[in-house]
Amino acid sequence: MKYYIIAGERSGDLHASNLMKELVSIDLKADFRFFGGDMMQAVGGKLTTHYREMAFMGFLEVLLNIDKVWANLYHCKRDIADYQPDILILVDYSGFNLKIAKYIKKEYPNIKIYYYILPKIWAWYQSRAKKLPRYIDKMFAILPFEKSFFEKYKCDVTYVGNPCVDAVSKHIKNDNFLQNNNLSDKPIIAVLPGSRKSEVEYMLHFMVSVLPGFQDYQFVVAAVNNLESKYYEAFKRPGIVSIVYEQTYDLLLHSKVAIVTSGTATLETALLRVPQLVCYATSNTTYLIIRFLIKVKYISLVNLIADKEIVKELIQDNFSPTNVMAELRQILENDSYKNKILSGYDLIFEKLGNTNAGANTAKYILEDWNR
Repeated sequence: MKYYIIAGERSGDLHASNLMKELVSIDLKADFRFFGGDMMQAVGGKLTTHYREMAFMGFLEVLLNIDKVWANLYHCKRDIADYQPDILILVDYSGFNLKIAKYIKKEYPNIKIYYYILPKIWAWYQSRAKKLPRYIDKMFAILPFEKSFFEKYKCDVTYVGNPCVDAVSKHIKNDNFLQNNNLSDKPIIAVLPGSRKSEVEYMLHFMVSVLPGFQDYQFVVAAVNNLESKYYEAFKRPGIVSIVYEQTYDLLLHSKVAIVTSGTATLETALLRVPQLVCYATSNTTYLIIRFLIKVKYISLVNLIADKEIVKELIQDNFSPTNVMAELRQILENDSYKNKILSGYDLIFEKLGNTNAGANTAKYILEDWNR
C-alpha cells in the first residue's frame, strides 16, 4: 500500500512516526512519502519537505511568509499527483491540510483521505466542520469531546485514544538526567517555551524574567533541535538558567513545577503529573483576531478536556512577570493548591482512557480500506 502523509509541525512528526510504525507492523508492503520530520524519516520512506519549512504560527507570521505557504501547497499537490498514493493521511496542521484534502478529493477521488489528530475547528469558526464530510473519508479523534462535536456535522469519526498517553507511558525515566546535563541539586522550575521560532521569541524572555524571585531554584529550558541554538543560548546563566535539548519528558520528571506554552506540552505535563501554569502570547494583531474568533473557554488541553479550570492560564496582557511569579509561588508554597491541580490531572487520565492511539488508527485505516 502507498501512503502519503502530511505533518506540518513537531508534534505531528512524533505522532505520525508512531502511526507509521504501526502501519508497517500490519502492512508489510507499506511505502511512505511525506511532508514531516526526522522522526518520520527514521521509520522509512521519502521525506519531501521538512516541517521546519512550514511551521508558521499566527496570522501575521503566515501573511509574512505567504509566498512560502503557497509554494508548499503547490509542491504538495504536484507531489501527491506524481506519487499517486492509495491513501492520504493528514496529521493536524489544518490550515494546510484542509486545502490539500479539498483539492485531492476533487482531482483524485480514488485516493482515500483519512485525518488523524483533527482540526481544532471546535475552537473557532465551527461552521467549517460542515464541509469536512465532502472530502474526508474517515476521521480519528484523540480528544474525547471531539467525537460528539464532529458527529453533529455528519462526519465519520472514531475516538482512538490519545497518543500523548502512549508516549508518556512508554517513556523510561533517565535517573542520570541531572548529571548528564551538568545540573545542580537545586529544585528545578521547567520552562517549556514551545517548538516554533515565533513561540520561543515571544515567550522565553517573559518565562525566565521571574528568576530573581526564586533564588533557591534553577530554571531549565526545554529546547528542540529544529530551532537554532541562538534562540536559547542568550538566556543561559550558569547555575541559574540551563538549556537541555530533546529531553522534555526527563526534564519534567525532575521538576517541581513547569511554565508551559499552550499546546500539546500542557497535556504531556499533566500526564507526567507536574504542576504547571499555562502561558500564551503573540502579536497584538494576531491576538485581536484570535479573541474575536475563539469559541472555547480555555486554551490549554488540560482545561479543555476537563471542561473546567485545572491549571491557571495567563494569556497575552495577563502573561506578565508579576502574574507568573504569583502563580509559581502558589504552586510551590501552598500544598493544598498544588494538590488540587494534581487531583484535576486524575480526571484527565480518566477521560482519555488507556489506549494505543497509533495502533488503533492503523487498524481502522486498513479495515476501512479493505471493506
